[in-house]
Amino acid sequence: MTQFLCASWTRVSIAAAAAVVLTGCGKGQTAVTPASAPMPVTPPVAVVDGTPISHASYDFYIKSLLQGKPATELTPEQKAQVLDELVSMQLIGHQAQKDGLDKDADVIAKMDVTRMRLLADAESQKYLKGKEATDAELHAEYDSAVAAMDKTEYHARHILLAAKDKDLADQLIKRIKGGAKFDEIAKANSIDGSKTNGGDLGWFKPAGMVKPFSDAVKLLKKGEMTSAPVQTQFGWHIIKLDDMRDVAPPPFDQVKEQVGNRVMQKKLQTYVDELKKTAKIEKKI
Repeated sequence: MTQFLCASWTRVSIAAAAAVVLTGCGKGQTAVTPASAPMPVTPPVAVVDGTPISHASYDFYIKSLLQGKPATELTPEQKAQVLDELVSMQLIGHQAQKDGLDKDADVIAKMDVTRMRLLADAESQKYLKGKEATDAELHAEYDSAVAAMDKTEYHARHILLAAKDKDLADQLIKRIKGGAKFDEIAKANSIDGSKTNGGDLGWFKPAGMVKPFSDAVKLLKKGEMTSAPVQTQFGWHIIKLDDMRDVAPPPFDQVKEQVGNRVMQKKLQTYVDELKKTAKIEKKI
């Protein structure tokens, strides 16, 4: 069901975790140098050339690697491996500073974007805490998605020709109308991978196709072919509708998690829209 899309929550990647450890992700900041690095209150897990790696950074890195799984699942050997990875990152980070990479425009931009993502993710989680979707919200969102979903699937085949071959497309339509078999014409002329199956595209919903193609399919009756070639960004299509069928929406319980994600995504978008109303935004490009 294409309408039920999981929310694209921002997650901290391993690369982002590394950026945090190496740079602190402060806007305009560079990595901490051994001379200026203050020792944390709690004992560090390691000190690399005078720069401590805090226990908090170590715990955070483990969490980012486990993606929600309990840290108790790690063996002592695996924990030691994680620490070795942090030490290696710190060493490489120090060398990057020596090589002047912390002044590189691309590196600075990546650090800045990473910082924005982390802060945005933290604020998103803070805002959504305690705002979990209620049963009423879940069912309302489900009903709305069901009402908007494509309730018909189509089984069609097509012949795809290059944008320069409009005349050829017209000629092939005449040949098919004259008795030539659609699948044989597709195998001999189509530039699409489906040509090996006689242009068979299998079952699909209109939303899964580009609009000019899906619009043309919806106008066909079972067994009909487009009377004129249909143009899309891929070229010229000759389309034949083999069959159609009604589809039932997935049961609520089956998509409850996706529906919940969508409800939370909408709540977050509403929050962002409110922030935009009071912000001074000047787009320069």
